Amino acid sequence: MSVVLRPTVTPPLAAAPMLAALRSHTVPGLERHAVDTGTHVRSVRGRHGPAVVAIRPRSEHVSVRIDADRRDLPELEQTVRRWLDLDADPAPIDAALGADPYLAPMVAARPGLRVLGTTDWFDTAVQTVLGQQVSVAAAATFAGRLVARYGDPGRDGLRCFPSPNGLAGADPHELQAAVGLTGARARTVLALARAAADGLDPSDPVRFRRDLLALPGIGPWTVDYLAVRVLGDRDACPAGDLVLRRALGVDTAGAVTARVQRWSPWRAYAAFHLWTYAAYGSSAP
Repeated sequence: MSVVLRPTVTPPLAAAPMLAALRSHTVPGLERHAVDTGTHVRSVRGRHGPAVVAIRPRSEHVSVRIDADRRDLPELEQTVRRWLDLDADPAPIDAALGADPYLAPMVAARPGLRVLGTTDWFDTAVQTVLGQQVSVAAAATFAGRLVARYGDPGRDGLRCFPSPNGLAGADPHELQAAVGLTGARARTVLALARAAADGLDPSDPVRFRRDLLALPGIGPWTVDYLAVRVLGDRDACPAGDLVLRRALGVDTAGAVTARVQRWSPWRAYAAFHLWTYAAYGSSAP
């Protein structure tokens, strides 16, 4: 079944930066991004089968088309809301961050900037591991290879991201060769898949953070980034992020932590402003 929705949104909505971030992270085979129409299409797993979500964000609204089993439509609509941060009220966020001299030009250039969430926590967690110490483009390439080799058939010519159970039993040497990973990175992906298959989930944020940190190859940067994207912690900030360090002109995670403290409780939004400015192809302040 296919439906077209226009979810409620509190304007303004910074549509161009949202599309720029989605374009930068597009995973071949899992997603398609059309610059000419400003449309982003993504394969999503529904409870009753594969689904495809197509979004077209604009300054006052978002057009959403969902192709899925009828029974999955209400849950998928909520998934889209969380993914695109559509429940945010930008007024207090922009007022707080716009009062800071450093962030003020960025907030003025992109009022209503949203923090991208996730359509599936495991998908985002694996992609975050694949993105450790490499560029955004390289991480998307790795994820595309993973989807091509281990993903399941989806709709509209796309594939679904591998499930935890489907990936947990992969041979580590085969995974390493198929995706182009180091041996250590392949072991981390498999450890994460096995933990998710055994019940790891973000419903208990404290336990989720603790259990992630216990996995080999996962450190504070990964956990803090997933706190932003998966847990929806709007005051989280991955202080060890290289792009943030460069954008702020500092050399250490501790220096980032000290610098962003004044942006609490909206540090995740501040991080997205800095990422948008420094990494997502924006030439504006």
